[in-house]
Amino acid sequence: MPKNPAKAPLPETPGSPGSPAVAAPDTTSTTNIADAAKTPRTARTAQTAQTDDRASDDATRADSAPRADDATPADDASRAARTIRADPTHGGNDHPVYVVGAGPGGLATAAALGAHGIRAVVVERSSDVAASWRTHYERLRLHTTRRWSSLPGLPIPRSAGRWVRRDDFVRYCEEYARFHQLDLATGVTVARVDQAADRDGWVLRANGGRELHASAVVVATGYNHTPRLPDWPGMDGFTGELLHAADYRRPDRYAGRDVLVVGVGNTGAEIAADLAFGGAARVRLAVRTAPHILRRSTLGWPSQASAVLVRRLPVRIVDRAARQLERTLPNLTEYGLPRPDTGLYTRVREGAIPVLDTGRTGLIRAVRRRRVEPVAAVVSFDGDRVTLADGEVVGPEVVIAATGYRRGLEPLVGHLGVLDGRGCPLVHGRETHPAARGLYFTGYANPISGALRELSRDAPRIAGAIARSRRERRRA
Repeated sequence: MPKNPAKAPLPETPGSPGSPAVAAPDTTSTTNIADAAKTPRTARTAQTAQTDDRASDDATRADSAPRADDATPADDASRAARTIRADPTHGGNDHPVYVVGAGPGGLATAAALGAHGIRAVVVERSSDVAASWRTHYERLRLHTTRRWSSLPGLPIPRSAGRWVRRDDFVRYCEEYARFHQLDLATGVTVARVDQAADRDGWVLRANGGRELHASAVVVATGYNHTPRLPDWPGMDGFTGELLHAADYRRPDRYAGRDVLVVGVGNTGAEIAADLAFGGAARVRLAVRTAPHILRRSTLGWPSQASAVLVRRLPVRIVDRAARQLERTLPNLTEYGLPRPDTGLYTRVREGAIPVLDTGRTGLIRAVRRRRVEPVAAVVSFDGDRVTLADGEVVGPEVVIAATGYRRGLEPLVGHLGVLDGRGCPLVHGRETHPAARGLYFTGYANPISGALRELSRDAPRIAGAIARSRRERRRA
């Protein structure tokens, strides 16, 4: 399987035939905008796609039963992908739609736009699709099922298993771009998005002095974009090794060493367990707020299925049900990890997703075997020492900060008034802000039902909204 999907040249600027809309890439860039591939890309037939869709359903009831909400994203959008058409209302001199970011959200939206006959160009600052997924820690598996992690129009193959590995998901994204024949321009870093001078369209300011003109823009640069590291007092003088979880790959580098992991979201919990079972001499886990912990799956029933079913119920009802469910797990209070007082769904609404335990190599087992020691939150650093919130002073050789990410949207669109105080978009999916019509965002939520599922549902909705906007503009 070739590594890269075919990459397209950026569209020409109307009014100057033959002259590219952008300057030639910087000679210092690691990648160039490639010419369109000479070899035709082969799309599979609708019959084959239907066969794959049927094959993608898990054999177990747990993965196929919950349909009370509505169809799955793969089911929803595969119908659209099988009816790709060239809508005559989308011809003419319209600029293409630019999709910023070649992660799963950007790829899904570009494919959905193609299903409406609208040309979408995906611009990506790195050299390939799914760039951030390639740099995640090697142990990573999706906590969402294969069925509900598939993007519109192409299921993840059954061979990837129910809980898809990082590398398999990256390969799937590569195949997705090929299958949908997406136009991908790599090595293009968009620094700022502005409205066109006549307010009819958008201008993307990119590296090398490029100006890309778009009829609409979809921002899909990712929820976990910019690593966030707290400004702990004394941090700069720490004599040990300090890194963000984004830079952690595998445990063998830390074999025999004393490691402090800061943060107990899913990333921190998995890295701590990975280190504990991977040979680290000692692993502490600094906890500011005790997390809710659920099993990733119980008797074959995935936690994601329950989340899909309850996500629209009143918060107090879900909190009460989750409390009963959590009592079926071991109580880790005596190990320093008490059960939270705040309800699970209340915490989700505040942005804290529960930790999903993976069982044999998960956090619960590591804590109960005392291979991971929960400790208080980090307060400050002093030389080779770290002071914790309860006054304890520890001396780890390595500190890994699983302290989350920022969206990193302020330089790109902050001047447009479309972000809230946390730097997240005020509108999402098919909606656009009144001050920025034609600017869409996808993938900036962290829902209990699974981010991949929700961005896959957003993709055809965004494409439909753009198609309707184009038709209305032509009628006017």
